[in-house]
Amino acid sequence: MSVPQQLERAHLIGIGGAGMSGIARILLARGGQVSGSDAKDSRAFLTLRAQGARIEIGQRGENLADPTAVVVSTAIKDTNPELSAARERGIPVLHRAQALALLMEGHRVACIAGTHGKTSTTSMLTVALQHCRLDPSFAIGGDLNESGANAHHGEGGIFVAEADESDGSFLTYSPSVAVVTNVEPDHLDHHGTPEAYAAVFTEFVRRIRPGGLLIVCGDDAAANALADDVEGIRVQRYGRTVTGDHDARVLAYHPTETGGAVRISLDGEELTVPVAVPGEHMGLNAVAALLAGLELGAPADGLAEGLAAFGGVRRRFEFKGRAGDARVYDDYAHHPTEVAAQLRAVRHAAGNGRVIVVFQPHLYSRTKAFSAEFAQALSLADEVVVLDVYGAREEPEPGVTGALIAERIDAAGVHYEPAFDRVVPLAADLVKPGDLLVTMGAGDVTQLGPEILAELDRRTGA
Repeated sequence: MSVPQQLERAHLIGIGGAGMSGIARILLARGGQVSGSDAKDSRAFLTLRAQGARIEIGQRGENLADPTAVVVSTAIKDTNPELSAARERGIPVLHRAQALALLMEGHRVACIAGTHGKTSTTSMLTVALQHCRLDPSFAIGGDLNESGANAHHGEGGIFVAEADESDGSFLTYSPSVAVVTNVEPDHLDHHGTPEAYAAVFTEFVRRIRPGGLLIVCGDDAAANALADDVEGIRVQRYGRTVTGDHDARVLAYHPTETGGAVRISLDGEELTVPVAVPGEHMGLNAVAALLAGLELGAPADGLAEGLAAFGGVRRRFEFKGRAGDARVYDDYAHHPTEVAAQLRAVRHAAGNGRVIVVFQPHLYSRTKAFSAEFAQALSLADEVVVLDVYGAREEPEPGVTGALIAERIDAAGVHYEPAFDRVVPLAADLVKPGDLLVTMGAGDVTQLGPEILAELDRRTGA
């Protein structure tokens, strides 16, 4: 498949980001010319440069040669010198989602949306389709453990994409198959109100192609409501509470040593869907992936085998290592519902050991809006270390710190540590044989897992 004319010579500002690097991978695989820039170097650039991308560290107007388009994300500010140069020269500027939509053309498109679980569900569907030898193209917000990649140009005529609602840009897509895992207020810094946030999902569902399929979790009231107000498309629900003839009713979830298994009733038959990652929420994600895969023409037995072999996504309860009898994991959960769901899964995985979580709040707006909900979720752990807020794209807000969460946590041990360099020795002090520690959050807390392991090894002389 050829490169869309608008993207024949694409320059990507912030090419190291998860979404942008994925677009670069696909363009390069199709034979396009790719240039880009970022504020700092990244390991992802090794592969992109090897495939022919020209990448500059530092963002300057002169980095633009003669691109047919400049691609940006919402994170790129209007004052960016390369964006300013593109506008001065009349070079077309495309949002990342617009570029991805162009790459989807000519494919049967499946988009996975929802407040929580979209990365895992997209990844599960991708791996299951690959197991069925359908070779889908895909673009995901995280790296698959199997391939280490977040995007791929496939030859199978199917395109699977994670649909990001954070800035509303998923309204660019027009899928044939869409999954909505859940709808719960988030990203209010962009959308403003919970009602506006919910409304953008309604608009997304209206973009499904006529005759297409909407798959929703019937256990989630807001997602379920989306299915009650559609015309010209089919609807399929999944969950414990669904009752429709063609819905996938979850009969039971059984945790196993390495993951779990979901027993469902579908079209009058009972099926067992194996899941290679722990947690009932992951079981529901697997059912959604199964239904989407069936709609795309894959066989049920092949999809089930693929889901059983799914190795997870980086930063989704990713095992980092073991120090003696203690284990360390890393997880991306950054919303109260995600934190609670993951800690329930962690509790089972810990067995008789204690659960220790090192949590970094993400965004000042989210911390302020959901501090009580975060505290309630983190209270599921035995020991909690709360870091200061990782602001990302936001400027600091007076009075909004990790202490807002820490002071409300009802757990055996709560520790607020705003000094990043003091977290490792503090966490190591808390760990006892048999414990399970998880670093959690969407910021640079991910760096701490290996450092905590190294400190534990140093103390034990390993």
